[in-house]
Amino acid sequence: MHTPFIGQLEPPSLVRHWQCHPPEGFIVASSPHDVPGFLTRFDMLTTAEHGVRDKVQSLPGYRWWRRWLSPRTRFFGSTVTEYTWLPRTPEPERLAADLAREHGRECPLLIIKDIPQASPLLDQADNARVERFVAACRANGFVALEGQALAWVPIDFEDEDDYLSRLSRGARRDIRRKLRTRAVLQVRALPTGDPSWTPALLQRCVELYENVYAQSEVHFDHLSAAFLRALLTEAGGDGMVFIYMHDSEVIGWNLCYVHEQDLVDKYVGFDYPKARELNLYAVSWMHNLAWARQRGLKRYIAGWTDPEVKTHLGARITFTRHLVRPRHVLLRQALRRLAPYFESDRRWYEEQQAHATDRS
Repeated sequence: MHTPFIGQLEPPSLVRHWQCHPPEGFIVASSPHDVPGFLTRFDMLTTAEHGVRDKVQSLPGYRWWRRWLSPRTRFFGSTVTEYTWLPRTPEPERLAADLAREHGRECPLLIIKDIPQASPLLDQADNARVERFVAACRANGFVALEGQALAWVPIDFEDEDDYLSRLSRGARRDIRRKLRTRAVLQVRALPTGDPSWTPALLQRCVELYENVYAQSEVHFDHLSAAFLRALLTEAGGDGMVFIYMHDSEVIGWNLCYVHEQDLVDKYVGFDYPKARELNLYAVSWMHNLAWARQRGLKRYIAGWTDPEVKTHLGARITFTRHLVRPRHVLLRQALRRLAPYFESDRRWYEEQQAHATDRS
């Protein structure tokens, strides 16, 4: 059964809450074809490789001219979905032409973010329509840049031992060692909208999210407390929150959604340094896999961030693309030349695959 949009891996309520409570500095603005979107100032170094970013930031006078690297930008897509949701009508060629014509001069940059790339999470027909859309966007002045690495796991294992047996010896040993802390942790599964969501628990979850945001390398979308509270208190939704406790204190939480046959991991909050000391990331990973398997789900979709950690834990990787259209033609030509410097996830993955081949 097809979802209303190509690339829709989440329930519609998630995007509705995001549109009602956008991240700081975002103005929500969808397209005429109902593609979610927003306007904000975008730091063009956000997805650049670390070496490139460091070199640019060390140039003379950077503090004075860096604002030119953060132009007002029109985005299509959202920051709460794994892929941009593309409508099934109109045809991809018309959609690309409409976006370029109606929004191409609105801001210095027009970006269609998180486009699937031969995704194992989509069927063959949807992947083919995505490729038609990408080709049409290129014909309308867009430049394709490598996006982030999206982690996912097929739920095709019998139990935890079967899952771990498929990993390298070093990964198995490391994960089993980290899982010993489960003995001192308590896990509570709390549906979104449950009456147990007290103001104190909601506030604790917001605080723990802020901890994760503060230690993140990329600060693009700062989710509001109102957005998080709306998600956690939504009645009748498909959200499930796993709350981790130690000595009767909440030290972590993880919001996931059941959508179609997938468990989609969305947001976490951690109490540092306790969460690291108790290996909460590895514990929650294995907990989510077991929870999904017990309910007959087919896939665990684990999101974009920390691909190195997630592959160590057994994830597979699929890549996304961003389609970028500078308003000025000369900038489009320059961007085509600079595209290889925005491939940090892809470069990391290819190096990892090469090392794995050498070891075999």
